[in-house]
Amino acid sequence: MAGRASTVLATRPVERILSSPLQRAVESATPLSLTTGVPIDIDERLTEGLNDFQGTRLNLKRLVSDPAVWKMLYNPWRPSWGEPYREIARRMLEVAEDARNSVDKGEVVLVTHQVAIWILHRAVAGIPLPHLPHHRRCSLSSITTIKRVGEKWREESYREPAADLLEDAIDLGAV
Repeated sequence: MAGRASTVLATRPVERILSSPLQRAVESATPLSLTTGVPIDIDERLTEGLNDFQGTRLNLKRLVSDPAVWKMLYNPWRPSWGEPYREIARRMLEVAEDARNSVDKGEVVLVTHQVAIWILHRAVAGIPLPHLPHHRRCSLSSITTIKRVGEKWREESYREPAADLLEDAIDLGAV
């Protein structure tokens, strides 16, 4: 899946690749690095949103039967279970701005995680950050392209070059 994304991205003038330090993000960035010859730089700010559910699956059965979960879900607008959406938006916009300023020409590819991409999308679109996680438009190895237009960031496009592989995919990374 990451190979398909790299084929699409390699047609663009990629000058820099920044990745989350997490293994699955670096693995997702590797095909693009190999295709373009551009090394992968790690940026800690591209990590996924920190939350109390990391490493676990949250489903309806657990929501209903586990009282320990209830106290973490008292404020879904913040969210109360982890890093506030406003903080994720701030750091992702900061990374985007720093990435833009790090090259004289060409583009920078940021390889990160679903919540970080989705919150960046919502911040750029000017829509409220709170959302239902199962309504995110951000699949494995999808490509969300943003660009700076004047003083504002705008989403240019969203693509799923490996959409036909999603049904059999195991969620181990994203581009």
